[in-house]
Amino acid sequence: MADSSVSYKCPNCGAPLSFIPGKKTVTCEYCGTEFEVSVIEELFRTKQEMAARAAEAQETKWETEDAGSEWTSDEAKNLHAFTCSSCGAELVCDENTMATECVYCGNPTMIPKRFDGMLKPDYVIPFKKNKADAVAALKNFYKGHALLPSNFTANNRVEAIQPMYVPFWLFDSKITAQAEFRAEKIAVLNTPKEIITQTSIYNCRRSGTMSFERIPVDGSKRMDDAYMDSVEPFDYAELVPFSAAYLTGYLADKYDVTAEDCALRADKRVETSAIEVLKSSVDNFDAVQLENAAVIKDVGKVSYAMVPVWILTTRYNDKPYTFMMNGQTGKVVGELPYDATKAFLYPALCSLILMPILYFVIKMFLY
Repeated sequence: MADSSVSYKCPNCGAPLSFIPGKKTVTCEYCGTEFEVSVIEELFRTKQEMAARAAEAQETKWETEDAGSEWTSDEAKNLHAFTCSSCGAELVCDENTMATECVYCGNPTMIPKRFDGMLKPDYVIPFKKNKADAVAALKNFYKGHALLPSNFTANNRVEAIQPMYVPFWLFDSKITAQAEFRAEKIAVLNTPKEIITQTSIYNCRRSGTMSFERIPVDGSKRMDDAYMDSVEPFDYAELVPFSAAYLTGYLADKYDVTAEDCALRADKRVETSAIEVLKSSVDNFDAVQLENAAVIKDVGKVSYAMVPVWILTTRYNDKPYTFMMNGQTGKVVGELPYDATKAFLYPALCSLILMPILYFVIKMFLY
């Protein structure tokens, strides 16, 4: 996040500046440079404005009270929660679904209880990929990995496969962004006696307004954030108003991270994206470095949605491997095992293949 305070540092060496009593200038005690007070005021005026804006931004909250709605009594009757006695994961499904295996730890014992206490989602993205698509996508995911153990694919089978709706908070915002960049142009001059490098430094300021729609942050602690970020993007144009009918035959993970707690991740994604947009406008330089920035939320709205994910579990050498597939697009993410022997021999094999080629090239060069 942007700094809400300003540190006065020497423009020449970066050391702290201080006002020495009895003098009319601000002095750098490290390099000895003295600055008129009016010069320092002008140098740091923009930074002070950005700091004030940053402090204002930290006080601006997302409007999370409109995300989700209450279940009707008829809808709540058809929903049940199951708690895994092994790992404690809490899953939600309709009255027609009975889970026989926990998708997180593989434990087969599930204890049904009455479901309550969860907001009704605003939207849902229905599943487009079926079980056969998930299995085929996983097998295709194995291809092209040279270090994958040979018997992994030969003896591997999917032990568990489960379609699940994962809770996501979707953040909409309109922002005003300001940023200050240090840009450099480097010129190299070759003379008979020396090489002269000239570096010109520029202070570039950019500002603008931007709109962001449906910035996704998953609302489940047990769903790995890295996996959820990797399985994106979802096509949010296919969001439809939520209906419990979409849960038929599927599990739905109960959110256990509130919209308020997810707001920091949304703010970070907005800030990073906004700064990158401003930085992209500082072109025709050899180097560009961010000096300071302030991103202010003018409008912040949140909605609650369920998105489709296939969770597949396989086992190799008694170790489970979990993969996730975007139930809308078919994108697969996961961690694969590797063959240590192949990892050792692969560089040597490449060397053996390249040696005759290298020998031929050297021979042609010499003769």
